[in-house]
Amino acid sequence: MTSRLRKAFFFSLLEAKLDTSGNKRTTIHDLAAAAGVSISTASKALNNTGRMGDETRKRVKRIATEMGFRPNAMARGLLSKRSFTIGLLTNDTYGRFTLPVMAGVSDALLDHGVSVFLCAIEDDPALGQTHVEAMLDKQVDGIIASGKRVDKRLPVDLSNLQVPVVYAFTEGTPDSVTFRSDDAQGARLAVEWLRKLGRRHIVHVTGPEAFFSVRERAAAYREVAGEIEPVMYGIWAESWGHEAVQRIWTRPGGKPDAIFCGNDQIARGVVDALRERGVKVPQDISVVGFDNWEIVAGQTRPPLTTVDMCLKELGRQAGLTVLAMAEGRPVEPGVRKLPCRLVVRQSCGAENLEE
Repeated sequence: MTSRLRKAFFFSLLEAKLDTSGNKRTTIHDLAAAAGVSISTASKALNNTGRMGDETRKRVKRIATEMGFRPNAMARGLLSKRSFTIGLLTNDTYGRFTLPVMAGVSDALLDHGVSVFLCAIEDDPALGQTHVEAMLDKQVDGIIASGKRVDKRLPVDLSNLQVPVVYAFTEGTPDSVTFRSDDAQGARLAVEWLRKLGRRHIVHVTGPEAFFSVRERAAAYREVAGEIEPVMYGIWAESWGHEAVQRIWTRPGGKPDAIFCGNDQIARGVVDALRERGVKVPQDISVVGFDNWEIVAGQTRPPLTTVDMCLKELGRQAGLTVLAMAEGRPVEPGVRKLPCRLVVRQSCGAENLEE
């Protein structure tokens, strides 16, 4: 299709149509007339293309919103050679990490008129390949890969695709753009906070040592707390929190005045086990978790102080980056570590201090 025919078809697609309620749909002609600009200028203003003053572009967009104008997606794709869709591929079928990432991606791309659709592949390479091929058939502008841990790749090859790929909370290829939370920085936040509260005997109860995130958090704990005693490695479960407390209380020597946990589930098990032993949280022992999983941290009694990995912001950055790549803007490859934040609740006894 020639450029002239493409433009002609574009404007024909934007002609008046009846919506499902029978009302006349606002067209690009109506918008241009209301804004006092040409049809071409109105189109460029909405698509953030062309050269024009900022006031003109803002005025066209404002009037478009007031008139309820919605450009035809098919026409936009013809002119830009884009589908205005991004695929999100994940093996995190439970959604613990991917759902907040997806929320951030969607928020970032909403104002750009880009839709996001999610494909869950579990750990099935064949299913993963099927979903990738489906995304390519739909001519997605890019793909975001997300997972359950930062040191494992998805079971599907995403290299050498014809669309840009960005990795978020999963391992990427050596020359890719990868986003992950800064686990070491998050752990330092937690332990420094406990020391600020006057806690000096801090125990670290965490998940499997095979996890890269676990090793990063443990190293940061040792850096701040010192070599008080060995890190207690276990599983990602409340039951391990219970077992860890039993081990601490049945061994000889002094008891800790704080426990820093590798995730919120472990921390909840720790808090419950301490309560069963008559140990008061936070009066006797401060407890801090990791993840800020609201359904766990908020329902723990007392509510759990924890490290938030800021996964929604991670998703937002990944979304903006894949959009930039789809638009042909240069993006340097590499791993981008986003800072965590400490969410202070009652389990560390710090409600009267500033974060």
